[in-house]
Amino acid sequence: MSTPAFVIGLAPTLEALQWFFLLYFVCINAVYLGLNFISMYTIVRYVREHGVSYRARTFAQYQPPVSILVPAYNEARTIVATVRSLLRLDYPNFEVVVINDGSTDDTLKTVVEEFGLVEFPEAYRARLKTAPIRRLYVSPGHGRVRLVDKDNGGKADSLNAGINTARYPLFCVVDADSILQKDSLARVVQPFLEDARMIATGGVIRVVNGCTVQDGLLKEIDLPDRLLPAIQVLEYLRAFLFGRLGWLPLNALLIISGAFGVFYKERVIAAGGYKSDLVGEDMEMVVRLHDRMREENRPYRIAYVPDPICWTEVPSDLRSLYGQRTRWQQGLAESLFGNLRLMFRRNAGAVGWLAFPFMLLFECLGPLVEVLGYVSVIILWLAGMVSMQAFWVFLFASIGLGILLSVNAMLLEEVSFQLYPRPRQQLKLFVVAILENFGYRQMLSVFCVIGLVRWMLGRSSWGHMRRKADWHEEEEEMMVSPAQTAQTSGAAAAPGKSREVTP
Repeated sequence: MSTPAFVIGLAPTLEALQWFFLLYFVCINAVYLGLNFISMYTIVRYVREHGVSYRARTFAQYQPPVSILVPAYNEARTIVATVRSLLRLDYPNFEVVVINDGSTDDTLKTVVEEFGLVEFPEAYRARLKTAPIRRLYVSPGHGRVRLVDKDNGGKADSLNAGINTARYPLFCVVDADSILQKDSLARVVQPFLEDARMIATGGVIRVVNGCTVQDGLLKEIDLPDRLLPAIQVLEYLRAFLFGRLGWLPLNALLIISGAFGVFYKERVIAAGGYKSDLVGEDMEMVVRLHDRMREENRPYRIAYVPDPICWTEVPSDLRSLYGQRTRWQQGLAESLFGNLRLMFRRNAGAVGWLAFPFMLLFECLGPLVEVLGYVSVIILWLAGMVSMQAFWVFLFASIGLGILLSVNAMLLEEVSFQLYPRPRQQLKLFVVAILENFGYRQMLSVFCVIGLVRWMLGRSSWGHMRRKADWHEEEEEMMVSPAQTAQTSGAAAAPGKSREVTP
């Protein structure tokens, strides 16, 4: 079959692009390897200082009170297990504030009945603008539990409503499908005790698919049987163990997962709260905090805690995965292009001169370059214009280094927290590390390109992930320690309407 004339004419351009894409892949993987080496040093130091002999108990009397915000929209299947796990946290003073964002299922009814909530006319300061709040509920039997029932406004709006009604100076954001370990809150708050400049901390997220959760407690850790969530286990290992940990020593962390993070409330309010017109409100808030603190020349720190402390459900079907990844990429573009002034600012430090350009060039625009690279190689191969040398170099750069990074993430997990120690689990992860590079990674790149297109077209829709919730088992009765039920609000049983107090 003869080569079309237009392909022959484009051959020099396509070949030049091919080598550009090759150089791009080598650069991005070289940066990842550099972050990996920084992460190895950081995590070894962290495990040595915060290992088995964890110091949080020594400083329990100094731990600041925390409001745990749980935004929930149609989370009836998982919300009870999440709240139960939160009530078992080993922390001296906290409250759990569930924000029902106009759910159309039984989320409100489920929480009210499970924890015996009653309507209570509590006053609060509406320092951030939100959708109307209908009612506030408290629990006479579980004094830590409160519920905000509001009109639908999205996750960011729910968080702003939670901040308005939160009683404590620190607030912790937890997804309604997440499970925390007993020491999770103590560990993620620890940086606030160690450094007075701390304004935000993030925790590591692990995949709960395949695990067993009973009555809000993680009972058994295992890998998912299905390939799609199993690949995401490795993704999360790679993203959290060195994708974020590598930026920690430079105070250049740009992402705190919306599934688990702690913030100093006054700093978030001063920054204007979460933006309701974005789909990536969690990352945008962190980037904006960097920008605000740099602009005001205030000393600050944003930290990351690498312990396996939050377990969340990941998509188990392609439709949900597609919706999630397009939203993530759209949110990434919103966060970066909406705060471009942070990049290369005179006093931006490592966050503006290193982390921001890296996220923009490699994480945000990288999927587009990767897809174009694959397309150009395929066209040249069909035209018979790809040399074997170029083909194998390209294959190694795009696939071989990807496998290497995944295996490094496995090794980092093995030398640190060892959550998957059994040989069967290690073998499964190794097989997944190979398989994800043949189809899955390329598919995600396409999803991310679609997310970029959606951002450019101004389309924003969160959608809703279909949750299987087959990882937890229910018990008929919840057992709560006396310490957890002792903090009951006075006059909590009095019914009535909530009222809003503006500043």
